[in-house]
Amino acid sequence: MKIIPGEMKTSLLHGYLLGAVAPRPICFASTIDAEGNANLSPFSFFNVFGAKPPILIFSPARRVRNNTIKHTLENVFATNEVVINVVNYDMVQQVNLASCEYEKGVDEFVKAGFTPIESDFVKPFRVKESPVQLECKVLNVIESGEEGGAGNLVICEVVCMHVDDAIFDADGKIDPNKIDLVARMGGDYYCRASGDALFKVAKPNSALGIGIDALPEHISCSTILTGNNLGILANVSEIPQIEDIVDKRIKVIKDMYKSDIAAQNEAIHRYAKTLLDGGDVDRAWQALLRVEVQ
Repeated sequence: MKIIPGEMKTSLLHGYLLGAVAPRPICFASTIDAEGNANLSPFSFFNVFGAKPPILIFSPARRVRNNTIKHTLENVFATNEVVINVVNYDMVQQVNLASCEYEKGVDEFVKAGFTPIESDFVKPFRVKESPVQLECKVLNVIESGEEGGAGNLVICEVVCMHVDDAIFDADGKIDPNKIDLVARMGGDYYCRASGDALFKVAKPNSALGIGIDALPEHISCSTILTGNNLGILANVSEIPQIEDIVDKRIKVIKDMYKSDIAAQNEAIHRYAKTLLDGGDVDRAWQALLRVEVQ
């Protein structure tokens, strides 16, 4: 399927974009209007874009159905301040309720049952229930268009960050399981970024990985190993040397397929894949180094 923007209804394109570009972190934005009335609304066009200065950007897009702007954006233009509260699993249903388009002046803190607490540097309130609250000054708003569906990039500088002590691990870092964030998918779907959904990917080592192009051909052209498997193997600074160790599984495979080298090699690749999927990279390399190249 090929999609050319402009040749499709905006509402349909919007759905495809949100389904494809996901999961997206959620900005739960607290603002006030010129009269001091509080507003609270979630946006999933959101992310962090720097640390010095610390920059967050979110985008309250123009409504597709009638090309109007959100109360949050009106308040940003009026005050140039916002508090961005992160959203975790314990508050997601209330956040969803706050997304209802109440009339201007209706306080979503009250409607959604959240607790407003005073900020230190800006006028909008923080959400007590949020595990991280970021007080921000608005530096600029970039309007990407004037039609329904156009984005409005609200560029914010963080002037104060409040973090719940309960979400830190023993090393003083934010524990992903404790913060228990949720993210927005397409349609009515969300995802929970904790528990079995989490996995680690080792960053490329400082000595530079050799790259997939430098792997032995029987490895790089394997019909068993996946792209992820190859990426792990190629993230070494040099191809390991064969170690003088005894791997009973390799011995069993070689004995079993003594007269069929192709089947033997395939079995070793399958064994190496199991090791890689289990995180044992060193043993996987040692297994693959024992493949008899034909």
